[in-house]
Amino acid sequence: MKKTLQVLLTIFVVAVAVLLVTLKYFDYVANPWTRDGQVRANVIQVTPRVSGPITELPITDNQAVKAGDLLFRIDQRTFKVALAQAKAQYDATVDQLDSLGRQVEAADAQVMQAKASVDQAQAQLRSAQAALVQSKNQLDRYERLVKDGNLSVANYDAQKKNYDVDRANLDRSTAALSQAESALAQAEAQRATAIAKRGAKGDQNAQLRSAKANLDNARLNLEFTEQRASVDGYVTNLNLRLGSQANAGAAAMALVDRQSFWVDAYFRETTVGTLKPGDAAFITLMSYPDTTIEGTVDSIAWGIAQQDGSTSQRLLPTVQPSFEWIRLAQRIPVKVSIKKLPANIELRVGTTASVMVR
Repeated sequence: MKKTLQVLLTIFVVAVAVLLVTLKYFDYVANPWTRDGQVRANVIQVTPRVSGPITELPITDNQAVKAGDLLFRIDQRTFKVALAQAKAQYDATVDQLDSLGRQVEAADAQVMQAKASVDQAQAQLRSAQAALVQSKNQLDRYERLVKDGNLSVANYDAQKKNYDVDRANLDRSTAALSQAESALAQAEAQRATAIAKRGAKGDQNAQLRSAKANLDNARLNLEFTEQRASVDGYVTNLNLRLGSQANAGAAAMALVDRQSFWVDAYFRETTVGTLKPGDAAFITLMSYPDTTIEGTVDSIAWGIAQQDGSTSQRLLPTVQPSFEWIRLAQRIPVKVSIKKLPANIELRVGTTASVMVR
């Protein structure tokens, strides 16, 4: 009897253990969980656009800042001088173009005047031609009358003088027209030269655009001497000191965007199939083990880096030996967004997190 009771007790304990393991397994399948998680955030590299000594550094490493706060200021004196020079060059270019514009206007006036002279010379030439034709007809008629004895030679000689005067007037009118046309061609050439010197009008002028670009660049460089925070965040890895040289393109610090925190949780591939964006997630940080943070599955990675089968330098796949009876599940990154952060928790990039998805 006693032995039977021991057997029954053993069976009961084993059954309870199996039941607990089974329940735990189904709970794990229904609510995937991982301790392999890390806090992430957008880390903005702060890099100066211009070089120069630091004259103002109102921040310290790991300090919280707001968007628009001054991070550091570079010596502005050389950039102010450069801006003044660019402004002077721009003003000089504007004055020069105004002067060239007035020259074009004067050349236009000369062309208009020359065209008027040509029109007048053409009218005078037509009048002289008509007068000469009329005078020639009258002279021919007088010549016939003289031959017939119906007109005196004196009258014919007088008409001959009139004809000679009209012919001389025609020669002068022809010469005047040629001179007027030559003056018009010269005026048009001078206008073309003036237009070429001036270039295009207004904002289309290449000299003006170049001077304006230099001025804008000088203004930008002066603005770049002040580096301000682009987002609300935390300064980290500050590499500047007051009076030290800031170099354009060299990272001066990093800025952690405080509004961008999320958690990268790495789940076994055997459980990823049960996850989907929008699932509720619960996050526990190693630094705050007693507080649970509510989150949501944002997205699931579509791939991870390949370890076996990658191409080597000899263009052949490098395959590491493996044991067929041991198959380790890969871990797939799952991005978990944070819904609401408890007031007592401060997130830090890279800290460890555990995540459970329901």
